[in-house]
Amino acid sequence: MTTGTPPPTQPARPRRSRVLRFLPLSIAAWLVLEIWLLTVVAGASSGLMVFLLLVGGLVLGSFVIKRAGRRAFKNLSEALQQQQSGVAPAPEAGGGSALTMLGGLLLILPGLISDVLGLLLLVPPLQKVLSRGAERAFERKVREAAAAAPGGLGDAFQQSRIHRPDGKVVQGEVIREDGPSAGPRGPGGGPDDPQLPR
Repeated sequence: MTTGTPPPTQPARPRRSRVLRFLPLSIAAWLVLEIWLLTVVAGASSGLMVFLLLVGGLVLGSFVIKRAGRRAFKNLSEALQQQQSGVAPAPEAGGGSALTMLGGLLLILPGLISDVLGLLLLVPPLQKVLSRGAERAFERKVREAAAAAPGGLGDAFQQSRIHRPDGKVVQGEVIREDGPSAGPRGPGGGPDDPQLPR
């Protein structure tokens, strides 16, 4: 007997991205490669050399993170002081402290590949290139999200661009009442009407 109702459908499972699908496998492969490389270096030189490399990476990474954190705090306090005094803070040159901190974290992690990647992230020209690429990717993702969801994030960014001359955001709504008697020169609608705010 048919009731006229469609059969229940299974809810669509959200599709996982390729990065999330292969992330556990790539982490496992990276760990195996790090261990293999450490054993090769220990076999070629000595266990003491590997220990000194690991301790050196730990000390250098800690120093880099501490220095980058101090610089980030100093830049933040200077930007806040400039903002309070009414001066627009200058954008930070050189890619910021985030890549430096990431480089320090990679130096702290035990392993030779992570140490090489951490040292590469400390090179200023490479930091500039990576920060520009990250900014472009972030802007592209924001534009895609704005196009995919009208009335969402894109409209919020568009509304945030409406500024008064003193920098404050003006929130409001325009209500226009056009009737048959309210024309540009009709009663209550002319430019010289004393009831209209100026």
